[in-house]
Amino acid sequence: MADIRPFRAVRPAPGVAPEVAALPYDVYTRAEAAEAVKDRPLSFLNIDRPETMFGPDYDMYAPEVYEAAAQRYRGQKAEGIYLQDEKPCFYIYEETMDGRRQTGIAAVCAVDDYLQGICKKHENTVEEKERDRIRHVDRMSAQTGPIFLSYHGSLEIDAVVQAWKEKAPVYDFVSEDGIGHRVWLIDDDAAIGKLQAAFAALPATYIADGHHRAASAVRVACMRRDADAAAGVPEEEIRKAEYNYFLAVLFPEEELKILDYNRVVKDLPGMTASDFLEKLEEHFEIHMTSLSCREKDAEELLRPKEKYEIGMYINGRSYRIRPRQELIDAVAGDPVRSLDVSVLQEYVLAPILGIGDPRTDSRIRFVGGIRGLGVLVEDADRYSAENAAENAAAGKIAKAFEPVPEGFKGPAVAFAMYPTDIRELFCVADAGLLMPPKSTWFEPKLRSGLFIHEF
Repeated sequence: MADIRPFRAVRPAPGVAPEVAALPYDVYTRAEAAEAVKDRPLSFLNIDRPETMFGPDYDMYAPEVYEAAAQRYRGQKAEGIYLQDEKPCFYIYEETMDGRRQTGIAAVCAVDDYLQGICKKHENTVEEKERDRIRHVDRMSAQTGPIFLSYHGSLEIDAVVQAWKEKAPVYDFVSEDGIGHRVWLIDDDAAIGKLQAAFAALPATYIADGHHRAASAVRVACMRRDADAAAGVPEEEIRKAEYNYFLAVLFPEEELKILDYNRVVKDLPGMTASDFLEKLEEHFEIHMTSLSCREKDAEELLRPKEKYEIGMYINGRSYRIRPRQELIDAVAGDPVRSLDVSVLQEYVLAPILGIGDPRTDSRIRFVGGIRGLGVLVEDADRYSAENAAENAAAGKIAKAFEPVPEGFKGPAVAFAMYPTDIRELFCVADAGLLMPPKSTWFEPKLRSGLFIHEF
């Protein structure tokens, strides 16, 4: 049974929401974040990435950096940039992208749901990334970026949401990237009760995006519990503490769209393109789609049309590759091995290209589907040109019918993936398993700063 509750959100005052709302902290590099906040003093990214208030070489994990985030937040709250609702509410959050809408509910979810496996995850977290958000959440005494959760559809929740959307929203704006954002505040006790009961009937919720934010919120809650217990705070008081809940927006599965998450491997180690294709044929059927694929052609030539089809680009040529039927039969029924990204990893990236751990290998680059497929061609061509120049400088030239010189770097290769399905994500999480890294890309992204959960 999922423990999902209303909360007293701190949120932007009327009129400033478009200036405050910011993309999640982790979609930016440090340089990109610094550029994004220029001339935007109200952007929540200033608070989410407080190193932007310091020089580019300043230690972004220094205590004073997190202190700067807390001070800026408190100062803007005192100025009236943010207000806090007087009673716990649910909040409907609708995003519109390219004419498609997704509607979720901002709420708080029990830390114990996460610890007990009711709030299910599908990927591991990186400790260094966790430490950053732990420091941020702990110093702020607030969760500032909502975790993106999903659940199996509920007619009861849908009914409340649809009825409430007949009312006027408290926010209605289009962000600079063209995404529409609308928010409704549910403050009626009867509607709140219906939603809470409907959420309690759910057997599970699923983390779609925001695993590091979720893990960090849970770690801070456990730290606060231990500190309060050591200070002699009664157990009943500890159980009621606001830190026992983390900020989330929950979407029914049918509302969500997962985009492809593509890969570029920067070189073929010790192989020519012909060598690579020959090795690939052991487990894959290969169909060339063009002898001269260019960036403008990429969408048509590389975009997979169905599960298990992979678009591939190498040396100016485009291909469609598909696992042989015996391979598909071998992985069928396994929620992880049957994923397209797992097939690529297990049968191509690891054994042929030497990418054993894609989380740490610098030879692989991941490209979110929102960027399109032209960037795959651009990246692969750039890496291939660099490899050719390096080979030429070292005198390592691959000649026909002769062994490839030791240390030779073959051209780069790019893979366009068919998107993971939300039902595949649920199956992996229900089995208590983990997906390979970079298996899903969700769009549109939730904005930070529209809902803040203080504790």
